[in-house]
Amino acid sequence: MDSPDDKRPLALIAGPTASGKTALSIAQARRAPSIIINADSAQVYRDLPVLSAQPTDDERGDILHRLFGYLDGAENCSAARWAADAVAEIEAAWATDRLPILVGGTGLYLRTLLDGIAPIPSIDPVVRAAVRAMPVAEAFAALQNEDPGMARTLNAADTTRVQRALEIIRATGRGALEWRAQKHGGIGHKVALRPLILLPEREWLYIRCDTRFERMMDGGAVEEVAALLARDLDPALPVMRAIGVADIAAMLRGEMDRAETVAAGQRATRRYAKRQYTWFRNQPPADWPRWTGDPADALDALTRRS
Repeated sequence: MDSPDDKRPLALIAGPTASGKTALSIAQARRAPSIIINADSAQVYRDLPVLSAQPTDDERGDILHRLFGYLDGAENCSAARWAADAVAEIEAAWATDRLPILVGGTGLYLRTLLDGIAPIPSIDPVVRAAVRAMPVAEAFAALQNEDPGMARTLNAADTTRVQRALEIIRATGRGALEWRAQKHGGIGHKVALRPLILLPEREWLYIRCDTRFERMMDGGAVEEVAALLARDLDPALPVMRAIGVADIAAMLRGEMDRAETVAAGQRATRRYAKRQYTWFRNQPPADWPRWTGDPADALDALTRRS
C-alpha cells in the first residue's frame, strides 16, 4: 500500500450527479481490496437513500462502503464534521491494507478534507438570524460593501454562500478570504492522491438526470419524503433542502400533480448537475485528469493512476 514517496494512496472519483461515479468506484473496488467512502453531502443522511442515489445493497455486494446514510436527518453535517469522519475511515482502510476510494460530488467536502479548514469561530445566532432574514439581493449588496473581495468570488444569487460570507464578516470583523488563508488540518500533502473527475457529455448527463429522477419517484422517494415530513424537522436542515424534497413535499400537499413534480425535480437536478459540472471543470487543480468520454470506459484510466 505504500507509494514510492512513502505517501499512502488515496483514490478519488468526483464529478456531477448522475455522471457514473458509483459504477466506476465499484468496478475499481473489484480490482483490488478497497473501501468506498462517500463524499456527497446528501448521501450522508439515512433518511433519503433513494432520493440521494445512495448505492443499493445489490450494487454494493460484498464491497465495504463507509459514510453512506450514517447520520440522522436531524443533524447538520458540516464539511469539517465530514472531513474528520473521512480521515478516520481512510486511516481504517490503510490499516487493513485496503485502498480508500473517495466518491462524491460535494466540492466543499473534498476541499476541506484535502486543503484544510479555516478556523472561523461560531457565528453569533443574532447575527445569523438577521442575515438569513435578508433577501439574497440585499445580502449580496451588503456583502459588496462590507467584504468586496469575497463578493467578487460569488454568484449574486447563491443564497447559501452569500449569507455565509456576510455572517462571517459581520460576526468576526474579518472576511472569509482572510480566514481561508489560515486553513489547517488538510491531508492533501500527506497522501498520494489518485484523482479522476468525470465530465461526460452534457446532454448525456442531463438525460441521465431526468431518467434517474423519474426512477426515484417510482422507487421509494415519495415514501422517503413523506416519512421525513412526518418528523417535522427544521426546514433549514440540509436534509430538508436536498434536491427533490421540496417538490415531492408540494405534491404530497396537493399543490402539484405527479407529472409536474417529476418535471420540477428533473429541472432542479439538471441545474445542480450544471453547477457541479462547472465547478469540477474549473476549480480542482489543473493536473487532476478530467474524463470526458463514456464513464464506462474510464476504469482503465483510473487503474493506470493506481
